[in-house]
Amino acid sequence: MADRMDNLLSQMGTGRWHIFHYLTVCYSVSFPSPHALGSAFLAPRQDHTCIVPSGEDENSFNGTNIGSCYYSSTGENGTSIQNKCTEWMFDNTTFTHTITSEFGLVCEKEYLRATYQSMYMLGVLVGSPINGLVADRHGRKKVFVTGAALFAVMAIVSSWMPNVSSILAFRFLLGTMHPTLLKTGYILAVEITDPKLRSVVGVIFFLPWALGTMAWGGLAYLVRSWRWLQLCASLPCLLIIPALWFVDESPRWLSVRGQHGRALEVIKRAARWNKTVIPSDDELMLIFKESQDKVKVAEEKKVEKEHSLKVMFMDFIKTAFILYRTPRLCFVSAIMHLDFFVFGMVYFGLALSGSNFKSDAFVYMVLMGLMEVPGCTFMGGLISRFGRRIPICLSLLLTGLVLLVLPFLPSEIQWLVVTFAMVGKMTITMAFQAGNLFGSELFPTEVRTRGLSTSFMLSRVGSSISPFITEYLGVAYPWAPSVIFGASAIVAGIATLTVWETIDMALPDTVAQMESKDFKVPKRLTFKVGPREKLGITEAVSKEESLPLKSKTEHL
Repeated sequence: MADRMDNLLSQMGTGRWHIFHYLTVCYSVSFPSPHALGSAFLAPRQDHTCIVPSGEDENSFNGTNIGSCYYSSTGENGTSIQNKCTEWMFDNTTFTHTITSEFGLVCEKEYLRATYQSMYMLGVLVGSPINGLVADRHGRKKVFVTGAALFAVMAIVSSWMPNVSSILAFRFLLGTMHPTLLKTGYILAVEITDPKLRSVVGVIFFLPWALGTMAWGGLAYLVRSWRWLQLCASLPCLLIIPALWFVDESPRWLSVRGQHGRALEVIKRAARWNKTVIPSDDELMLIFKESQDKVKVAEEKKVEKEHSLKVMFMDFIKTAFILYRTPRLCFVSAIMHLDFFVFGMVYFGLALSGSNFKSDAFVYMVLMGLMEVPGCTFMGGLISRFGRRIPICLSLLLTGLVLLVLPFLPSEIQWLVVTFAMVGKMTITMAFQAGNLFGSELFPTEVRTRGLSTSFMLSRVGSSISPFITEYLGVAYPWAPSVIFGASAIVAGIATLTVWETIDMALPDTVAQMESKDFKVPKRLTFKVGPREKLGITEAVSKEESLPLKSKTEHL
C-alpha cells in the first residue's frame, strides 16, 4: 500500500509544483534563526558603571568607589555606605542600543537576560507536541500556513513592545510557532517528495537555517540598535505570505485521513504543474483507499466534534502516550527521543563553549552558521549512498571522540583547539540534519508529525540543560562539559545502530503496518491488505493483543 503511494510520487517526478513547495518551505526555515539566536545581539552582556543620582551630595562619595552595581558614599559619622545603583552608563562601543541597556537588565535584573533566551526555548518546548497533535489531526497545510503568517506578524510587532514583560510574552509566542516552520513544513515537503530524492531533499531543507544564521551575524554588524535590528530581520518574513495561498495539502495525509476527493485534486494539480501523466482517477482512488484507515477516521471524527479545552487536553495526553504503546513504535520513539535530546544538548553546548570566537560576536555567529553548511550539504550525499543509520552513527561517534579529546589538548595551541571544536560542530550538525529525515521515515504517517515534534521537544530539553553544564559544572570542572557531551554523543551513536535502515523502504502509513510481520522485509516493504492493516491508532492500541507481537526481541 505504501509502495503504491511511493510509486505514484515517483511517477509524478519532480517538477514546478514540487519546486514551488520546496522553495516556500526552505524560505520559511530561515525565519527563526535571528529569533532563536537573538540574545547574542538583542540582549547581550554589556559592561556598565553606576550613575550616581543627581540629588546625591557631591562631597558624600568618592568617585573611585563607583562600581557596576553599587557605589560607596560616606555617612555622617564618616563610615562608608554601599548604595544600590538604579541607573547605569553602558559601554556602547559594540552595541549602540540593546534590551540590556534600555531596560537595565544588569545586577539584580541580570537573570532577565537569560530569561529572554529561555522564553523562546520554552515556547518551542510547549509548541512542539501541540504542533504535532494539531498537524496530524487537521493537516500539514493548515498548521504550516497559519504558523508562518503568525510568526511574521508577531516578529514584527515584538520590535515595538514597550516593556520587558511584553517582550518576553512575544518571545514565548514566537517559540510556539517555531515548530510549525521547521517541522510541519518539513514533513509536508518530505511527504510529497519522490522517494529517490528524499535523502538529499530531506537534509538540504535545513541549509537555509545555516544561511539565516550567517545573515544574522552580518545584519547585526550593520544595524546596532536592537529595535531596528529585529525589525530588519523580521520584515522579510512577509514575503512568504503571497506564496502561502498556493500551498497544497500533503496528498499522503489526505489519503490516510480518507479525504480521497481532496487528495485527487492535489495530485491532478501537481501533475498539471509538472506536465506529467498520472494514472486514471479510478486507479488513483484505489491507491488512496488502500491507505485509508476507516476505524481511525471514524474515531477521530468523533473527537473533532468536541471542542472543549478539557476534551482537547485529555485527548492530547492519550495520543501523546500512543508513541509508547506498541513495541516497535515504542522502540523507535525511545531511540529518536534519545538522539534528539543529545543533538540539542551537544549542538547548543558547543555554541555556548565557543569562547575562542566570542571576542568578536559577529564573526562568531557567522562561523557558527558557516560550519553548518558542510554539515547540511555533505550529509545529503552520504545518506543517499550509504543509508541513514550508519552516517548518523559515525557522525555521533566522531563528535564524541573529538569532544573527549578536547580536554587533553594544550590550551596554548589555540588553532588546534578551535579546529577540534569546529569539527565537532560540523559533525553534530550532520547528525542533527540526517536525524530529521531518519525520524520522518521511521514514524508511520498517522503519527509522523507527532513523533518528530516530540523528538524536537526533547532536543529543546537538551538545549535548556546545556547552559547549566557549561556555566555551572564547567566552572568547577573545566573538563566536564566536553566529557559529558562527548560521552552522550557516543551513547546515542551506538543506540542508533539498533534501529533498522530505512533507505529504499516504503514509508509505513499506520501503526498496525509497522507492527505487522511483513515489516521484516529488508528492502522494499510489502503489506498484505487485510484486517490488521485497517486498524487505526485507537484500535491498534486497544487491541494490542490481536497484533502478531510476542516480544520486543522478536520484532527487532
